[in-house]
Amino acid sequence: MALRNWLNDDEKRKRWVTFMQTLDPAIDPQAIRLMDEFRSASKMIYHVGESSVDTVGLSFAQYRILMHLLFAEQIGDRQDLNPSEISERQGTSRNTVSALIRNLEEEGLVERSLDPDDRRKFNIRLTENGRSLVTDHARQHFQTIGQCFTTLSPDEQTTLSQLLNKLTTQAKLLVAS
Repeated sequence: MALRNWLNDDEKRKRWVTFMQTLDPAIDPQAIRLMDEFRSASKMIYHVGESSVDTVGLSFAQYRILMHLLFAEQIGDRQDLNPSEISERQGTSRNTVSALIRNLEEEGLVERSLDPDDRRKFNIRLTENGRSLVTDHARQHFQTIGQCFTTLSPDEQTTLSQLLNKLTTQAKLLVAS
């Protein structure tokens, strides 16, 4: 995939910062730069993750649902999850999750059953095919994702993790206020 990122063009970046400062003269140009670079890196890493599951014919969102179900099984949490729980774990709307589940069900990777405690609800669980697919592909997927971070030394990875945690904490405070 060829990168045609305007952020790599110094002249366009300067014009972008100038534009942002017309909206708020007090804005820190470095904060704008960091926000844009963070977004760009995040999008590319997400794209790498998406590309790694293309080989098994799944979208990244579908693959994540299968991983959440496998994780729930493996930690002994539960054998199944309801769509609301999947939606919450994915940070995705219930409508989107319902469509994804429907597609996974049509592919024979998940099955739904009525909740024994509340017959108005249903639960989703992996089929044997779904479990095999996600288990077989997980190693390759995580190796691919891990390659994104091999450019960083172990110390740099630790520092990045600490910095991302600080940013997350600050963002949570801003959202809460």
